[in-house]
Amino acid sequence: MAGLREWVAEKWVDIGSKRKDGSYAPCGRSKGEKRKGYPKCVPLAKARSMSEGQRRSAVTRKRAAGNTGPKPTNVSTFSKRKKAADGGYIGSAINSVYDGVTLNNPSYSKYYKGMI
Repeated sequence: MAGLREWVAEKWVDIGSKRKDGSYAPCGRSKGEKRKGYPKCVPLAKARSMSEGQRRSAVTRKRAAGNTGPKPTNVSTFSKRKKAADGGYIGSAINSVYDGVTLNNPSYSKYYKGMI
């Protein structure tokens, strides 16, 4: 029960509507209030710890998901890391052979030298 109390006590804000003074609009809307796009709500502490790019990414993904039903669509706040097959991190694949193809790019080796 303590977890629910803590969750309710957190101050939830809409990271998609940052004000000019740097604060965020509270999550939820009053009757008749109109806002641009769907709100992406997170606790204030998380909103402050996120970078501008992380906030922008979360809001973009939320608005792209749309709202097809009576309940809002939930979108994860942080996007998942890409896999190597999808063009993500390939540090462990440098100087390796996959399906007869040698992955050996000097620029990758220089960049990922300390990571592998």
